[in-house]
Amino acid sequence: METRQGIAVSPGVAIGPAVVLGAEGFRIPQRLVAVDIVDSEVHRLHGALQSVIADLETHEALASARLGRQYGAIFAAHRQLAQDPKLGGEIERLIRENCFSPEFAVSRVLREHARTLQKLGDGYFAERAHDLLDLEKRILQHLLGERREELAHVQSQAVVLAHNLTPSETANLDKKFVLGFSTEVGGKSSHTAILAGALGLPAVVGVGSFLAGVSGGETVIIDGHEGLVIIDPDEATLARYREADARQKTVAIQLQSLGPLPAQTKDGVEIKLFGNIEFPSEVEHCVECGAAGIGLYRTEFLYLEGGQEPTEQQHYEAYARVLRAFPGKPVVIRTLDLGAEKFPQTMQQIIEATPNPTLGLRSLRLTLANLPMFKTQLRAILRVAALGDVRLMFPLVSTLYELRQARWLVAEVAEDLAEEGLEHNPKPKIGMMVEVPSAAILAEEFAREVDFFSIGTNDLIQYTLGVDRANPAVSHLYSSADPAVCRLIRQVVAAAASRDVTVSVCGQMSSDPMFTAFLVGTGLRELSVSPNAILEVKQVIRSMTLAQAREIAERSVLFDVARDLESYFRGELHRLCPQSEI
Repeated sequence: METRQGIAVSPGVAIGPAVVLGAEGFRIPQRLVAVDIVDSEVHRLHGALQSVIADLETHEALASARLGRQYGAIFAAHRQLAQDPKLGGEIERLIRENCFSPEFAVSRVLREHARTLQKLGDGYFAERAHDLLDLEKRILQHLLGERREELAHVQSQAVVLAHNLTPSETANLDKKFVLGFSTEVGGKSSHTAILAGALGLPAVVGVGSFLAGVSGGETVIIDGHEGLVIIDPDEATLARYREADARQKTVAIQLQSLGPLPAQTKDGVEIKLFGNIEFPSEVEHCVECGAAGIGLYRTEFLYLEGGQEPTEQQHYEAYARVLRAFPGKPVVIRTLDLGAEKFPQTMQQIIEATPNPTLGLRSLRLTLANLPMFKTQLRAILRVAALGDVRLMFPLVSTLYELRQARWLVAEVAEDLAEEGLEHNPKPKIGMMVEVPSAAILAEEFAREVDFFSIGTNDLIQYTLGVDRANPAVSHLYSSADPAVCRLIRQVVAAAASRDVTVSVCGQMSSDPMFTAFLVGTGLRELSVSPNAILEVKQVIRSMTLAQAREIAERSVLFDVARDLESYFRGELHRLCPQSEI
């Protein structure tokens, strides 16, 4: 058993056979074979080895003739590995003694040797480890033949392990078969992490290099609470996690009874709980949990799903579906919030090349640099705003001039729609995300020009602390409980109150019950949270009084270290709501 620590980004536990992407790109269909077919499986192994050797001999001869013997030597080294009787004997022994399938035995032996070489920390041995992984891929290709399965074609339940998953790959994971996933890279608030939460898939990212040590089909546990990936767990660990998973499901069933109940404190103060959604399909869950509306409708999925720019009608239909589910309730639609690292390849020509995409052409800057695309989305939003309480929100506003440019564009689009005789709402409520320190510092000035604020803590933390949230090397510095972040939140809430502008928090901080009392205590009366967190946050709200929340917020200013403040918030959560999962 091996345990690896990563970053927990979506809660829950997933237990299942591994689909390892990256080095192998396909899955091993079974781990064990029946005793009575072991001989035939050994025969199949040797047949695959002979085919690999023949292929390598052909490549060796061809490379030597066309490029020189030094290039042919690359394939010669792989051929010698495939012909090594000791290596073949190890694989055969696993098949005969453990009834492992040839595919699983090949992967187990070669990856174990590759991991040993990688641990030596020497460049030469690292290259030899790559040779072993390349040989594994060749043998598995011959063993699997037409049974090779890409991720999109997984037809049985499994956990996905990958170097990385793009947002579009994550969005297209089939929940019927993918139980959870883990990646070597990534951060707590990356788009992929947000999608994992939206899909309700347990996920751990930023684990570091670990794929070489996992064989396809090997049992893996993904602990989305503690950020652990457990490879080949022992029976005691499996039993413990299965028990914890069952307990968590029982808690979830109990929370469902809170759905129809109001989100109000014990002394009767109403806190409006809105849902954050990525896909129109999530709206049903928000309705079941008694959400007061949609506080953040991310629209990036429309651009990521097909890699093509969506049409005005596609925008309109997606927005209308959500609005119909919440008749008479607000739906806040955020305009496109993508950066260079996530944008579809077909549109890369409008994006600058920058070593740090978070400081480059992204979000509102990106749409202002591509007005035809921006106008298409704005037209759809104004049209659907004629059907109900639709509110328009701009992401990553950093200057007043940017905000004014966007507002001028809304007025221009409204004029165009009026001239065309299309039904629309020319003056929906307009708000902005507060995600950078400049917006928080000038919140009082911005409050003169918008109807509402939504504090996006994911980016606010990143920009305030100067921490790349996708970099595992510094992820421990990324904290919602940092005193600087908490101070900026209090400052924005006070500025909004002075101008009678409504304000909510829509980042991951608002979805964590640990921060609920603090946020309410600062004066917030609206929170927008992920659908899977609505009932947990509602439970905390209904377990406290406003006076208790205010006391927690007031005492929070006494802490000057994030770790200490987080410990304080955890302790207060347990005191107010002992039944809450911490």
